[in-house]
Amino acid sequence: MSVAAQVAHLEARARAANTPAELAFSIANDSLNLLGFRQALVMAGSDAQARLLTLSGLALPPEDSPYLIWLRRCWPWVQTQLGDAAGWLLSPVLAGRATADSAPDDVRDGWSEWWPEGVYALPLKRRDGVTLGWAAFLLEREPDQLHRQALAHLAVHWSYCWEMLGGKPRLGWHARWQALGRKRHVAVVVMLALCVLPVRQSALAPAEIVALDATAIAAPLDGVVKTFHVRPSQAVKAGDLLFSLDDTTLRNRLEVATQSVAVADAEWMATSQKAFDNQQSKSELTQLRGRAEEKRAELAAVQAQLERIDVRAPHDGIAVFSAADDWLGRPVSTGERIMQIANPQSAGVLIYMPVSDALVLDENAPVKLFLTVKPLSPLDARVTETSYQATLSPDNISSYRLRAALDAAQSLDDARIGLHGTAKVSGRRVPLLYYLLRRPLATAREWSGW
Repeated sequence: MSVAAQVAHLEARARAANTPAELAFSIANDSLNLLGFRQALVMAGSDAQARLLTLSGLALPPEDSPYLIWLRRCWPWVQTQLGDAAGWLLSPVLAGRATADSAPDDVRDGWSEWWPEGVYALPLKRRDGVTLGWAAFLLEREPDQLHRQALAHLAVHWSYCWEMLGGKPRLGWHARWQALGRKRHVAVVVMLALCVLPVRQSALAPAEIVALDATAIAAPLDGVVKTFHVRPSQAVKAGDLLFSLDDTTLRNRLEVATQSVAVADAEWMATSQKAFDNQQSKSELTQLRGRAEEKRAELAAVQAQLERIDVRAPHDGIAVFSAADDWLGRPVSTGERIMQIANPQSAGVLIYMPVSDALVLDENAPVKLFLTVKPLSPLDARVTETSYQATLSPDNISSYRLRAALDAAQSLDDARIGLHGTAKVSGRRVPLLYYLLRRPLATAREWSGW
């Protein structure tokens, strides 16, 4: 078969390849009839990044063989000697002294063991001049002019097929940056600057106006709530009647205690009269007198409890409690809190911060309170207290309790105790990119476990 026919056959085989790996296999194996080489190899890439794709006669070369380890060290030196053009490189053992001295010892030793007299290498390049790879043929003698022309023609055809099969090249970062253009450069720089722009980290949480200075009013004794004399959020003065407990049981006990005292006094008086002439009555006199004193003490205790049936305000303020209907007829125990008397001039904010939105807060972290009744007029406050442990909020959400004090310059006319709203709690300054990705990253970490 003539050289022209062999070249045409190799071109047809290259066009029939479906992937760069099939093309490399065709280059390394189908070229044997044209050149009669000892071995052929196809390298992808260039210089130190070059990697072996195919060795003639092998479907999959073993990567850990001594020959391939030597080839990875030898190839950069071979390419340095050839430059960017096709050419013949003679073995450093057979070449002149200058070439032999420039070759590393391991290159000379491996060449004498594995490679023949020389190697003829072809660079396979894209149309823009970027090197795709190399085709190298190990020959016993340098190819003649006819075979050089045939290989040069095939190199162009192989390069084009490789470029088409490889698809659109992946541009480097520098090339991508240059392709954007001036306007897009400015847009990218602005976006990067915005990503590192420091902003305050913040979170929204439900909140309500509470009294920072409030006195708890508890049940003075066990009983049942009979009536309320004030309404929720009503202003009261010191000494005003707040609520009363049912006195039916105590009135009965008072009546019984009164009769018991009368009986004990009568027995003591009768025994005292007998004591003048009856020695036995004189000995019982002390016992009966003690019993009378005991009954008087019981009567005094019941009278004292009756005086505590009516609960009065200890100081001026506002009565803070739920609806009176929730308490009327309800049994209460001693010390159970029923209401608070709050100072309206010490209004603050109680915030329930969900655990999922918790922030690292500094001392006096700023707070914006948007009340439901006036959402367009936020109130300014500062965090004064945070809970150490999370508890359930009124909405049954695990939350941290935060207390905030309204600013001194803030008008308290709109901060009525009991109003609800949404608080925006601000934390430390963080880059805008972190502010936007904090929740997605936390969700991804919770889902993936890393």
